[in-house]
Amino acid sequence: MIPGYPASSTTGQPTGQPLRLQLDVKVPMRDGVLLSADIYRSPKGDAFPVLLLRTIYDNQQQRYVEWARRFVEAGYAVVMQDCRGRFDSDGAWDPYVNETNDGYDTHEWIGRQPWCNGRIGTFGISYPGFTQTLPATLRSKYLKALAPIASQQDNYGHIYVEGVLHLHIAMFFINVVGRSMQREARNLLDQDEVYRRLPLATALDDIADIPFYRSVIEHFTFDDFWKSYSLRERYGDIHVPAYFFTGWYDSLLHEALKQFNGWRKRGGSNEARTQTRILIGPWAHQNLGMGATLGQPAEPLTDVDFGPDAPKDLVAEQVRWYDRRLKGIDNGIDSEPPIRLFVMGENKWRSENEWPLARTRFTAFYLHSNGAAAGLTSGHVSGDGRLSTTPPTEEQPDRFAYDPLDPVPSWGSQYQNLDRTGPRDRSKIEARKDVLVYTSEPLASDVEVTGPVTATIYAASSARDTDFTATLVDVHPDGRVIALCEGIRRARFRESLEKPTLIEPLKIYEYRIDMWDTSNLFRAGHRIRVEISSSNFPRFDRNLNTGGRPGAESAAEAVVAQQAVFHNGPHPSRVTLPIIPR
Repeated sequence: MIPGYPASSTTGQPTGQPLRLQLDVKVPMRDGVLLSADIYRSPKGDAFPVLLLRTIYDNQQQRYVEWARRFVEAGYAVVMQDCRGRFDSDGAWDPYVNETNDGYDTHEWIGRQPWCNGRIGTFGISYPGFTQTLPATLRSKYLKALAPIASQQDNYGHIYVEGVLHLHIAMFFINVVGRSMQREARNLLDQDEVYRRLPLATALDDIADIPFYRSVIEHFTFDDFWKSYSLRERYGDIHVPAYFFTGWYDSLLHEALKQFNGWRKRGGSNEARTQTRILIGPWAHQNLGMGATLGQPAEPLTDVDFGPDAPKDLVAEQVRWYDRRLKGIDNGIDSEPPIRLFVMGENKWRSENEWPLARTRFTAFYLHSNGAAAGLTSGHVSGDGRLSTTPPTEEQPDRFAYDPLDPVPSWGSQYQNLDRTGPRDRSKIEARKDVLVYTSEPLASDVEVTGPVTATIYAASSARDTDFTATLVDVHPDGRVIALCEGIRRARFRESLEKPTLIEPLKIYEYRIDMWDTSNLFRAGHRIRVEISSSNFPRFDRNLNTGGRPGAESAAEAVVAQQAVFHNGPHPSRVTLPIIPR
């Protein structure tokens, strides 16, 4: 979730027949706070299955109003509620914390209304995805299924990634200061300047009072602040199935897959385990469902042509899901494999049964060089970094200097920025001297990579704490270097997210970097490439290399770290790719 998820824009008036509409209906919570809901129903009929949206972004967003029309025309009543402390709802918004009880209380209220037939489903993108999952643990008898689009297992896995602050997301809580959205005012800020402010703990103080942001900075380990509303240990409390939606370039892709596996493997009922499913397209967080506002398919990203099969009408897919779950219509969805994914490069949809795929051949691609893997020119290798399935023997390490005041800019992959996300050409990034580049020979035949990607890097640093990053890219024959997925590891969190420990300068450590997931067909003639560096800013905050308390350090304290990446017999640095036999 990112506060300020962009609203859809349309022209003209909604099409279709007029609806029965009730606005600002007050729904009582257990503590007496009244939440505002708008109710949409067909003028024909009395009791319907109900689809519920709970949102912090205004329940009158035009995208969702159009979705409501389509859902009503499909035979559902729709309730769209402002979360506590947002827009027309009373109370104070405490991000995420109140959604469990408020969601359950809303389920119970809806279930008792004469226009509800006793069966409820839920929907919504981003934060409204989160408002669906936690209340399911309380098991209202009326809740029968969920459809979270881009949601998270918990926020330590989202706002912090392997202990590294997801800075772009944390700072955008300025969008939700007060009761309404601050999007237009925020657009007047020099956002690049705001990102660079240090110390992080006080970086937004002159803009707004944001207690949640300060709490995020304070709680940089996986402590009770995050555990109190995490799903990690609560899947057994969930008895209803979910249909998850995400994209390969969604900033919540990794979290959605965690939830899918949590439901399928540890759900508290046979229905939760066997009926839960997921759909993954070639989309980013910002364009998930955007195209469906006027009944059109969700549009894929445009930097790479994914072909005519890429679009999906996510509203129609949700109707199909709920026709089965809430109406009992045998439309075949339960007989289909639980995973529907889009293979980029091949540009085709395919069904699968589990994640990772059972037939995966996890294959190590080792880093090689003579100590000069940094530096590219216009997408062509000028360094000597190589990538192959042959383990290294005796090779010189690659060295670079990481300066926190001159970080590698975020570009492509799952960076949640509309102008910089997705399948971007990283040629300019790879020209930097602090980016190591390792490239395979041109492929003799197609190679499919579908599944989780990891890097295992053996490295030493002059600092007591630092970061290492890894990015997987597809090098096209025309020179384009297209980002697929990436990851980061903070040295102090190499062993534990709860009990960090600093490193000894110049000592070699093993760092495992979770690079998230992808599905891409590397065509014959393409090359597989891995980049290694120490920053990815402003997607992630900069490690100032001091070993000090994260969030409390100033720019004056930043030091340059001298990094060395080893690839030899005792230290076989590598990326492990999930190869799918073809």
